Amino acid sequence: MDEQINDTQEETTQEKLAPTLRYAGFWMRFWAYLADLIIIFSLSGILLTPLKFINDGIAIEIGYWTLNAILGAVIFYLYFVLMTKYFNQTLGKMIFGLKVIRQDQEELTWSDLLFREVVGRFIHRVFFFMSLLYIVVAFTNEKQGIHDMFGDTRVIHTN
Repeated sequence: MDEQINDTQEETTQEKLAPTLRYAGFWMRFWAYLADLIIIFSLSGILLTPLKFINDGIAIEIGYWTLNAILGAVIFYLYFVLMTKYFNQTLGKMIFGLKVIRQDQEELTWSDLLFREVVGRFIHRVFFFMSLLYIVVAFTNEKQGIHDMFGDTRVIHTN
C-alpha cells in the first residue's frame, strides 16, 4: 500500500516538474515561414547575382533547369536543414520565438531533418496543391504539419 502511495506521489511530482510544451499554431508558423522566405530570397539574390554577369546574362541551362534554379534550391534546402540542425530553429522561428523538437525531445538527427526539411518541403513545393495541406497544422492536437509527421517533429514556443 505504501508503495502505491509513493508511486502516485512520484508520478504527481514528475508531472509537475515536466515542462509543459506550447505547440506553435498555424499563424505563428506561417509568419515565421514568410520571414524565412524573405531571408532566403535575399540571400539567394546576393549569392546568385554574379551569375548574371556570366554568359552575357543568358541563363545557363542544365537539362530542364537553369543553374540559377538549381543553386537557389540548394540554398533553400541547406538553409532549413543547417539552421534547424544547429539551432533547432531558423531565423524566422527565432524572430517569432519558435523551435523544432523531436517527439521524444532528444536531439534532432540528420534523418529527422532529411524527412522533415527535404522530403516534406519538397513534396509541398513540387506538388502545388500540397501546399494547401499546411492547414493541417491548425487541426492536429500537437499542431503538426505533414512535414512534421514525416520527421516525427513538433514546433513549440520557446518562452
